Amino acid sequence: MLYSYWGSYIIIIPGLLLTMLAQFFVSSTYSRYSKIAAKSGWTADEISKRLLAQNGCNVRVAPIAGNLTDNYNPSNKVLSLSQTTYGRSSIAALGVAAHEVGHAVQDKRNYLPLRFRSFLVPVVNWGSRLAVPLLLIGLLVDFGAQATSFGGLFIDLAIIAYSLATVFALVTLPVEFNASHRALKMLKTSGSLNAEELSGARKVLTAAAMTYVASMFLSLLYLVRFIFIASRFRRK
Repeated sequence: MLYSYWGSYIIIIPGLLLTMLAQFFVSSTYSRYSKIAAKSGWTADEISKRLLAQNGCNVRVAPIAGNLTDNYNPSNKVLSLSQTTYGRSSIAALGVAAHEVGHAVQDKRNYLPLRFRSFLVPVVNWGSRLAVPLLLIGLLVDFGAQATSFGGLFIDLAIIAYSLATVFALVTLPVEFNASHRALKMLKTSGSLNAEELSGARKVLTAAAMTYVASMFLSLLYLVRFIFIASRFRRK
């Protein structure tokens, strides 16, 4: 059984490798285009405020510590730009800032996948906390009562709770891809970037999107591993 438990880590190796590759891709792409200044001269925070105003979004733009920690918080209507983005006029910085504006526009227009993802946040948090305790309860009940259906119910609930993280990762994909689509469209129509610069911003946002694809794949593999472990214990 111990061998099966540790051997189950083999399941997630492809996901870990893909995640590492995606992180390298986004870091190298961002690094490349962070060294190229946009001809418009606009900084990321200026572009953010300009695009937010054009879309009627009452959102505050603020700096935040870290590298690529940029985010939009729909609960307090704050668009946070990291130290490598705020005040910078590079193609990468403008692309990332516009992407976060894309999320603000989604919020303004009640984009359904974003609403669903926001709803899932507390559900996923609780599911992550309860998955392992539910599995243990199910296994103890099965062990003590010689594999009753009641114990199996707890194990099934544990799998459902654990699967919520995968559902969240899956819902995140259309939210992120749509935000990037909106960002590129806004940068083009506002004249913030020319055609060549827009191509660079697209590469940056595509690289960033691949990290979410890798995250979803890894989450799916963790779920498969969880089901594998639960089924192995169940058979015992």
